[in-house]
Amino acid sequence: MPHNTLWNETQSRCSVSRGSGSIAARLDEPEQHKNSVSKNTLPGCRSRLATTVVVVLVLVSLTSGCTTGIRRWVDQGFKVGPEYQPPGANVAGQWRDSEAPTVRIDEPDLAQWWAVFNDPVLENLVVEARRENIPLKVAGLRVLEARAQLGFVRGHLWPQQQQIQGRYSRNQMSGNAFPFSEFANVPGFRFNYDDWSLGAQLAWELDFWGRFRRMIEMAEANVLAEQEACRAAAVLLVAETATTYLQLRSAEERLAFARTNVDLQQKTVKIVQARVDQGVASMLDLHQAQAILAATESMIPMLETLHRVSENRLSTLMAMPPQDLKSILGGRGQIPQTPPEIALGIPADLLRRRPDVRKAERMAAAQCAKIGVAESELYPHIAITGQLGYSAENLPDLFTTKSFGGAIGPGFRWDVLNYGRLRNAVLIENVRFRQAVLGYQETVLRAAEEAEGAITAYLNEQARVKKLSEATESIAKAVQLALLQYEQGLIDFQRVIDSQASLVRQQDALAEARAATWRRR
Repeated sequence: MPHNTLWNETQSRCSVSRGSGSIAARLDEPEQHKNSVSKNTLPGCRSRLATTVVVVLVLVSLTSGCTTGIRRWVDQGFKVGPEYQPPGANVAGQWRDSEAPTVRIDEPDLAQWWAVFNDPVLENLVVEARRENIPLKVAGLRVLEARAQLGFVRGHLWPQQQQIQGRYSRNQMSGNAFPFSEFANVPGFRFNYDDWSLGAQLAWELDFWGRFRRMIEMAEANVLAEQEACRAAAVLLVAETATTYLQLRSAEERLAFARTNVDLQQKTVKIVQARVDQGVASMLDLHQAQAILAATESMIPMLETLHRVSENRLSTLMAMPPQDLKSILGGRGQIPQTPPEIALGIPADLLRRRPDVRKAERMAAAQCAKIGVAESELYPHIAITGQLGYSAENLPDLFTTKSFGGAIGPGFRWDVLNYGRLRNAVLIENVRFRQAVLGYQETVLRAAEEAEGAITAYLNEQARVKKLSEATESIAKAVQLALLQYEQGLIDFQRVIDSQASLVRQQDALAEARAATWRRR
């Protein structure tokens, strides 16, 4: 790099001046002449920088095809690469079920969607999970990491190297090595000397083609993408917390149904046993009654396991021991009731607010900025490098005017022999940008698919719950009537068995359907 070459040259020049500090020709240099050189250094540097910039622009114009590239560079605020435009996506104007009687085309309030169920326990669980969940904290730390990376990238706009250096060395020169052997007979010349130095080094690559500004655009897009990823993690956390809570309440309701049916079937067994003892019923009726009782009792351990698994999952989501969860859950609760109507809003507005869609769009923006970073490698890198400082053989002389020295000036490097590789690097970033755009469009389509499916499932589950409620109510009456008629000898026991088995199935299906309706919302 130019600044490395200049630094090496500066180091060698400073070494010669230190090594020959006792040579009369250099010590006798007029002080006035030295001062005049230092005063004219800055204007000369400015003129050389301007000349370097003009030369570079001419070379770029000749190699980039007339002035088209330069004109676009100026129009884009002195930045190469394409300007990002948000990609489009095919989104329906209305939902397919927008005409359903329980659907309202209102703007839904999704900030606290779980509050519509009016369940204080659920609200406490959500608050605790959002405060203590470990994966959500990790997602938040990724946002902080992205912000720190943005600050780091912004620092490239300023001098990339800013160093203060100091050194002391005791030097011994060889009397047989050229050129010091020539000074062996010079009066006062010494082969050993001290070297004190203190100075500053600076290297500043100018953002001439917008390379660093494109990197900042990329970092800013990554920050927003990580923020959306954090929001998505929060949304998924709330959804999983609510779903797990729902599974727990559903297991409690199914357990209640199962235990109620066990009590009913135990009474039935006693009735059949009494009729067998009286000789008016067969052992077949008794065995059937005992079989359906055992089948219903077998459901209880499974449902208790489901209840315990749900408790353990909730405790993990909230980063607390399962024992501490009892104070939040309290006793047995009901499955939260879903509102009769659902607000959908406009598909485009609803999908635009989804964190996964917004993250995909920001990832496309970050990839677009990478094209500009890659394209900047096709052009010269212009830099200003310099070193200023003091150097003396004796420490008391270190900060005198004669001890001051340095060098500063512009330079550039241009990787002109690797244009094929660099152009392919630009092509790679272009192709990746197209992939990111397609990924964004796919995310929108999948989001629309999920939303449409959830709406349809919710409406159908509502209808299913209504019919299952009617069926459960009817079969419960049928069970009581069948048992009464069996005691009176009007029907055989098979009718009782069938009605009780149907009641178990219908009640369990109703509890699951109510939970499914809640999950679909």
